[in-house]
Amino acid sequence: MLRSDWIAKRSGDAVRTQMHYARRGEVTGEMEYVARREGLAAELVRAEVARGRMIIPANVNHPNLEPMAIGIASKCKINANIGNSAVTSNVEGELEKLRVSVKYGADTVMDLSTGGNLDGIRQAILAASPVPIGTVPIYQALQEVPKVKDLSIDGMLEVIERQAKQGVDYMTLHCGVTLQALPFIKGRITGIVSRGGSILAEWMIDNRRQNFLYTHFDEILDVCAKYDVSISLGDGLRPGSIHDASDRAQFMELDVLGELTRRAWERDVQVMIEGPGHVPMDQIDMTVRREMEVCHEAPFYVLGPLVTDVAPGYDHITSAIGAALAGWSGAAMLCYVTPKEHLGLPDANDVREGIIAYKIAAHAADIARHRTGATERDDELSRARYAFDWNRQFDLSLDPERARSMHDATLPQEAFKSAEFCSMCGPKFCSMAISQKAGDWSEAGKILEGGRDKVEAK
Repeated sequence: MLRSDWIAKRSGDAVRTQMHYARRGEVTGEMEYVARREGLAAELVRAEVARGRMIIPANVNHPNLEPMAIGIASKCKINANIGNSAVTSNVEGELEKLRVSVKYGADTVMDLSTGGNLDGIRQAILAASPVPIGTVPIYQALQEVPKVKDLSIDGMLEVIERQAKQGVDYMTLHCGVTLQALPFIKGRITGIVSRGGSILAEWMIDNRRQNFLYTHFDEILDVCAKYDVSISLGDGLRPGSIHDASDRAQFMELDVLGELTRRAWERDVQVMIEGPGHVPMDQIDMTVRREMEVCHEAPFYVLGPLVTDVAPGYDHITSAIGAALAGWSGAAMLCYVTPKEHLGLPDANDVREGIIAYKIAAHAADIARHRTGATERDDELSRARYAFDWNRQFDLSLDPERARSMHDATLPQEAFKSAEFCSMCGPKFCSMAISQKAGDWSEAGKILEGGRDKVEAK
């Protein structure tokens, strides 16, 4: 497997995180691989990982992983969520979602399964996945106790280490949801919409104690350092509607995440910060910039954000608008939203729709941020379009199958793959064909310089 030799060299080390080696001045095999993928210098990758501005989620027990980076210096990434529920449980169905995710370009995949054989489903996903896999361990911890009140730090640590041993690359942990912030949920329309956040809030109220993930954060770091599990500090108090965006509860949690980021870095544990949620367009840039300041430029990983709440069934669109803006402002990874968000468990086709919407958003952000090579594919596709090279257009598309099927719906014959028109304009009204036939546009300058009669006389 790709990483087996790299991992073997570190087998005796107590701390085996990419940040640990980067801070020692070492360029690991994973860093070199990322540098080639991103078109960056390996030393820059090492420096960004050492600084905490970039993470390489790569558990030592996930050797078939193809290393990737999440950070402001790298291309904007997207995550796809898969996983079953207590209502549906099917390993093959989740593996199909994984295959679709990888095929259409998801950079990471989160297994959010909450029902059935969680260990078995996760093991199958990890064995089949060349991309980093993330989880939310509290889902499994809750499945293994009678009720929320019975959750404990011992049970959570056991689940976290079990998943780390399986090879999970990053874990969402809602360590920043504290008792101090809960009173400020009162004025919200949608309350707490994070599953992990709501579970911990209920636990704190029932037990009249502070969040055990916060009070035992150092013990969690012990596990993460051992297996190189990156922590995705969860936004358990994220807004679930635009009305609730940018309130005191959201930013109180963010302040705690900034504190926890520093504590993780002191132990050489890689961290990224999760963000909202539902945010009006005019508040997105402020939200991203505030995260960068409060969390010391740790990579920002945003869900959407959705910029309006009125489009159930189309929330892959309402959220991709916000995602593009967040990426432009500096978000490092975008968590996709499918058309079924708020409505039901997505199937493989919903996963495809969500991924393509977010590939568009991430790519648009890369163009806006002038990342190296971001426009090369756009320019190549545009040249193919102007040359009426339909097959090349299809190949360069984010979803070649969709592009081809839409073209062929009206002009399926092979002869039309080189025709100088499509069914939109037909052979007489194609602007690009007219443009090519007009020839050298500098002729217009001659007309202006010499007068129409002079030019026509030639």
